[in-house]
Amino acid sequence: KLTDLLQQYATSFRDPMMLQPPEWFKAFIYCEAFLQLPFFPIAAYAFLKGGCRWIRTPAIIYSTHVATTLFAILAHILFHDFSKSEHVGPQTLRERLVLLSIYLPYLLIPLLILFTMLCNPHYKHVEKRKRK
Repeated sequence: KLTDLLQQYATSFRDPMMLQPPEWFKAFIYCEAFLQLPFFPIAAYAFLKGGCRWIRTPAIIYSTHVATTLFAILAHILFHDFSKSEHVGPQTLRERLVLLSIYLPYLLIPLLILFTMLCNPHYKHVEKRKRK
């Protein structure tokens, strides 16, 4: 049933990357599986507990990594010639924008995390140096 759901999604939104991912997209999937997914429970703990300033650096690394990968994916959606794909891809600008809108939240959330870590005074850690 999950395979049918994936097929239905890929057909409805014209997302051939889900059915036949390019090699660079597979690399992003492996990064997500082995780097990003383990980060989620750690980040959830830190954000739910509150007051955990140690999450700042890992959150900055996570958010910049995800944002970087999403820029490549969004550029591929906007500029790639999908007419040569085995599976149907977006052909019109409207279809590309619909597919783009599906991936866009995966960029916005990490950017919000990055903005929070960089601008929120709670996460700005000022080290006090000891005077001799």
